Amino acid sequence: MQSTTQTPLLSNKMSTSNSVSDQTFTGVANLIKLLPTGTFFLFQFLNPLVTDNGHCSTLNKTLEALLLVLCAFACCFSSFTDSYTGSDGKTHYGIVTATGIWPSPSSDNVDLSKYKLWFGDFVHAFFSVIVFANLALLDSNTVRCLYPEFESAQKILLEALPPTLGLVSVTVFLIFPNNRHGIGYPTSDGQKSVSSQVASAEA
Repeated sequence: MQSTTQTPLLSNKMSTSNSVSDQTFTGVANLIKLLPTGTFFLFQFLNPLVTDNGHCSTLNKTLEALLLVLCAFACCFSSFTDSYTGSDGKTHYGIVTATGIWPSPSSDNVDLSKYKLWFGDFVHAFFSVIVFANLALLDSNTVRCLYPEFESAQKILLEALPPTLGLVSVTVFLIFPNNRHGIGYPTSDGQKSVSSQVASAEA
């Protein structure tokens, strides 16, 4: 009788554990979508090397802090970039300004005013940095390197913060939709089709 009673309990615990893990991974995956893809995966690649898998010396800690700052800056900077398909049929990237996008080669047939800087760009930049900081600072190698005494609380925060921050970020991005396709972000299908049409017309 005991084994029969314990089996459902064990099964329930395992299913609960799997459910929490699934929610954690889903939350992290949703947050990654809000970041420049190359920046986050570059951090994921370099972080174990820079931190020596969490076994840090003073030099490792300095390099890790520098990596965090550079990647956070890249996330912020990418929010102020955009791309357009020029008259040459190629995709050009530039920095958004108060008047349009700079630099802007092969833009004879492009309305550059559509790419002007707006308030939502600052919102996206802020949340990109917050999202990156949430994922990077809770990385196991970062925790063991910079604040090992915090390791016991890492799992709890990793389960709670990504879903919560993901919900807040999605809400903010609904209010301030991000229509830019800057450095590190995928090019839109419409932009690709325009590019191919221009190229075929020239041919």
